[in-house]
Amino acid sequence: MKINPDKCVACGNCTYICPMGAIYIDPRIHRATINRDECVECYSCYNGLSQEHLNPSFVRFVRKTFQMMRIRFDPEPDVCPTGAFEPDELTWPRVVRRAFSDPRVPHESTGVHGRGTEEVKTNDVSGRVKLGEVGFTIEFGRPGVGVRFRDIQKMSMALARAGVAFEKKNPVTSLMSDESKGEIRADILDEKVLSAILEIKVPVSRTEEIIRLVWEIEKQVDSPVALGVGARCDENGEENVVAPILEKLGYKLERAKTNIGLGRITNVEVSEQQAREPVGARS
Repeated sequence: MKINPDKCVACGNCTYICPMGAIYIDPRIHRATINRDECVECYSCYNGLSQEHLNPSFVRFVRKTFQMMRIRFDPEPDVCPTGAFEPDELTWPRVVRRAFSDPRVPHESTGVHGRGTEEVKTNDVSGRVKLGEVGFTIEFGRPGVGVRFRDIQKMSMALARAGVAFEKKNPVTSLMSDESKGEIRADILDEKVLSAILEIKVPVSRTEEIIRLVWEIEKQVDSPVALGVGARCDENGEENVVAPILEKLGYKLERAKTNIGLGRITNVEVSEQQAREPVGARS
């Protein structure tokens, strides 16, 4: 993203809408400026601000005149009065930033928008995590902080040394130059994104081992790390295998998401029986 200096009137509205704090008013040129190293190309500024496309010279004249009279004149806080934001034509490797940071953009490797992963929360459809297995989502970055792929690689290489397999449909996996070592392409290691997720699954017996490994490596990462754990429930909708392990490690468990396959036939026998009954047989 870039800001056209010929249009910018330094109203400062855009500085509040950037989730990375990458926009500031440069006192030398009296224009809003983007710190390109911190910008993750999320397009929040471009999509989040209304653009009125007023004449920049007119707006500056009004602001200057009011300033002389000790009257403050500012546009509404959700408006760029002159439409000064102009998207860059992103090339590799910078285009990676937008793929992981703008939820409206489908990721090329998966076709899914944003970070491009359906994760284990769609396990009722994908069937990735089976009975006796536990799935992990290791999420890096948050608004205001973000994450560089160099930090993600610290975790992926440690996990690879532990002998885990990475989810093939995950977009971070698609950016690995050597999946067996957890190495990410060298040309994107310094790219910064809003957030990204590593996905793995292991036998339930390795649950504590993997969690302790994540704890160890997250101390070396300059980004917040959120660990998600997914497991299959039994026929009664309960999970009594992984939960005790998590409680032992100090986690207080709350039921967050339980997918029951809405829109899919989950009880085939009953469905077939109902299909054989004549119309009107059920009240």
